[in-house]
Amino acid sequence: MRKIYVFTALLSILLLSSLTAFAQTKSREDLLRDIEAKRAELNALEKVFLAPSEEDRNKYAEFLRSPDTGLIRLLPRETYDDNATKDRQRIVTRGGGAYYSFTRLTHEYGYGSDIELSRGELSTGFAGADYGLLTIIGDVPLESVSLETPAANILAAYNPPLEEPKVRLEQRRMGMGADLQGISVNRSVPLKLNSTYLLRSVNYDTSDVLVAFRVVRIDSDESAILLWKLLKKYPKPLLVRNNNN
Repeated sequence: MRKIYVFTALLSILLLSSLTAFAQTKSREDLLRDIEAKRAELNALEKVFLAPSEEDRNKYAEFLRSPDTGLIRLLPRETYDDNATKDRQRIVTRGGGAYYSFTRLTHEYGYGSDIELSRGELSTGFAGADYGLLTIIGDVPLESVSLETPAANILAAYNPPLEEPKVRLEQRRMGMGADLQGISVNRSVPLKLNSTYLLRSVNYDTSDVLVAFRVVRIDSDESAILLWKLLKKYPKPLLVRNNNN
C-alpha cells in the first residue's frame, strides 16, 4: 500500500512538473490566446447544450417562420448556476441558462433579462427598479394569442410609472400579486406543461415588451422548452430618479 502511495505521489509531481514546464515554454500572450480559444469552444458547447432539440425545432418550424418568434430552453437555476450545489454540474453562461431576454435574444443574465426559471417557477423583474407582470391564460394555442386576446389587451394597455417612488410602489404591488382589470398578475407563477402565459416585462432604461409564450416540454433535468412570440415592443422606459436619495 505504501508503494502505491509513493508511486502516486511521484506521478503527481511529474505531471505537475510537466504542466509547469509546458506553460513556461509559452509566452503570456500565447497562453492568453489559448484561454480565449478554450472559452470560445466552451461557449459553443454551451449554446448546443442550451438549444431545444431538433425534434422540437422541426415540430414548430412553421410557427417559427413568422417574425418575432422563437423556441428556447430555460435551465433550472438551482441546478446549473454558479450558486448550485457542489454535486451538480454548472455552466459558465452568467445566470446558468436560467434567464432569457426577448429583446437581446440571449440567456446571458443582465441588461434586460425578462424571465427566469427557478425551483419550478417562472419569474420576472430581477434588478434595480425592474419588474414585470406574469399571468397564465391556460391551455390556449399560442397561434391564437394576439393583442386582441382579452388578457393580452389589458396587459398591452398597462402604463408603467416612470417616477422612481411610484415605480418602487408598483414593483412591490406586482411582487405580492395584483388584480389588473380582472386579470390576476404576479412576479412569479408556477411552471406548467402545455400552458400559455403572458409576460409584460419592464426593464427601466433598457426595454419594455409584451410576450406570449407556451411551455411545450419539460425535460428530465427539469429544464423547460418555451415557444414564444413578441406581441408588442414599447419605447424604452426612462426612470426618473429621486434626486433626494
